[in-house]
Amino acid sequence: MLPVKKPIREYRTLDEIRMRKDELLNELQQDNTKFTTLWNQVFLKREDNTKAEYITGLVSNGIVAFDTFLMIRKLMKNYGFLFGKKNKRKK
Repeated sequence: MLPVKKPIREYRTLDEIRMRKDELLNELQQDNTKFTTLWNQVFLKREDNTKAEYITGLVSNGIVAFDTFLMIRKLMKNYGFLFGKKNKRKK
């Protein structure tokens, strides 16, 4: 995304600079509260899981773990030399 170019404001006195500084501080505080709210919503703990959802989550995580184990095993078998594992070939 390209940055938005805002028109440059000319400041003639220190009071104008202070006013702009206060405006920017207020905008930053509002943005901070918005981001804090969004961040906290991301990590809400859901307490209303049923027993079926809990078991489904366990099974799903188990399948992912087993699949990961098989993938790593296959990669180590085929590309173990990249990780310092010596190939033992049958003669």
